[in-house]
Amino acid sequence: MKDIVVIGLGAFGFTVAKELSSKKMNVLVIDKDEEKVENISDSVMQAIIGDATDIEVLKNAGVQNFETAIVSVGDDIPSSIIITLNLKELGLKQVIAKAMNDMQARALRRVGADKIVFPERDSALKLAESIANPSIFEHIELSPDYGLMEVKAPRRFLEKTLSELDVRKEYGVNVIAIKRPNVEISEEGKTIMKENVIIAPSGNEKIKEGDIIVVVGRYEDLDKINRL
Repeated sequence: MKDIVVIGLGAFGFTVAKELSSKKMNVLVIDKDEEKVENISDSVMQAIIGDATDIEVLKNAGVQNFETAIVSVGDDIPSSIIITLNLKELGLKQVIAKAMNDMQARALRRVGADKIVFPERDSALKLAESIANPSIFEHIELSPDYGLMEVKAPRRFLEKTLSELDVRKEYGVNVIAIKRPNVEISEEGKTIMKENVIIAPSGNEKIKEGDIIVVVGRYEDLDKINRL
């Protein structure tokens, strides 16, 4: 089980802390705002009121016993830098810091942040992508060159098997899963829409109307699929 420190309980930090806690991780949160700390105290392992720019506050909270911390005070640039410095001085192996812009990201990396996240920018890009390409249901960056994409199966794929399509050869991507809608009738006679997920589908699997295919590949190759 992982132990995580989340510093800063804005919308991003609050959501991350609750989500990690719901996944059975031990979460310690720290924020100066008493009301925010009280609001989350029942959802996490421990919630502390304190100023994380003071290294003594972090020491008293036992932060040095954790391996990973998330710094979610991106809108307060000086504080985010000081907190990151404090965490690295205490020996944390992984510090993930929220940044508002590239300049802040560079400063955070310089003082030791191991990973930078841009929640607002990423959300904006995701929204723009969903508007520009409504057939794309999910797009996840795996590395600077590779990504994962969930996309409505192109019409030319329908009623063909994966072997017939040979998408790896034709488009340079791998189909790692298929999401297929499934209609069931309840005992009360109500129609229930469910989703079957076929993981690592075989070459004999036939693509059907309504399928969503999950593909992995280089971004330029994913774009080929999106343009079909």
